Amino acid sequence: MAVKERTGRLSAEDALGLWREYRRTGDQRLRDRLVLTFAPMVKYIVYRKIREMPARCEVDDFISCGLEALIRSIDRYDPERGATLEQFAWTRIHGAVLDELRRNDWAPRSLRRLDREVAKAADSFMRLYGRRPTRPELADALGMTTEQLTAHEQEIARASVGSLNTLVNSDDDATTERIDTLLSDDPDADPEACALHSDNKRQFRTAFATLGERERKIVVLLYVYNLTLREIGEILGVTESRVCQLHAQILRTLKSRLSEQERALSLAGRAG
Repeated sequence: MAVKERTGRLSAEDALGLWREYRRTGDQRLRDRLVLTFAPMVKYIVYRKIREMPARCEVDDFISCGLEALIRSIDRYDPERGATLEQFAWTRIHGAVLDELRRNDWAPRSLRRLDREVAKAADSFMRLYGRRPTRPELADALGMTTEQLTAHEQEIARASVGSLNTLVNSDDDATTERIDTLLSDDPDADPEACALHSDNKRQFRTAFATLGERERKIVVLLYVYNLTLREIGEILGVTESRVCQLHAQILRTLKSRLSEQERALSLAGRAG
């Protein structure tokens, strides 16, 4: 029998006998043995449907759904209806997996059916001619125009939303999460931008260190403590206009030192 071949433990007659004993005694251990007997059938059904699952879905979730359906089918089985326990469980598990698949997929079934038809037409063309079809050839095989095919593919693409945590293959064949392959508009997430920012700060600190003690104090009071020029003048014992002159001189000095560093780095790069 099919059950015996798949599990290697119980024939259909043995499974029915075990089920009758479970119904008579209510012994949960007997039900657990039935569940273990038919558990491989759950995986078989799920892995047959795996290509239709949205990328964001986890296979384990569907297996759990199938196991729950298996347990319910054991409790609700009625041998008087003519089906074997395996046949009844198969139907209930398959239906539960389909329901879970539809519940997790917001795309209409017609769109998913079209997606399968496109893939089937492409595979048939490949087997017949030994190459992938061009877009006009694929559209012709589906009985539609190229524009219609493009519109349908765009609908399919919009419905194919995947998890950012899905593992994908990177350029070096290593697996990485999809989110790590996406470009970010955040400059702090860009290694090159971060390196450039760090280098700019290092160059500024080097130029800043060449200033005199009073000039460095003015910079700190102005840009760290956010004091006004008048307040800084009172601290230093000079007029506000004098602080303004010193500030302008500091900016010119820093700009000159930074330009010198940039030229030196450029020359070093050319020499290398």
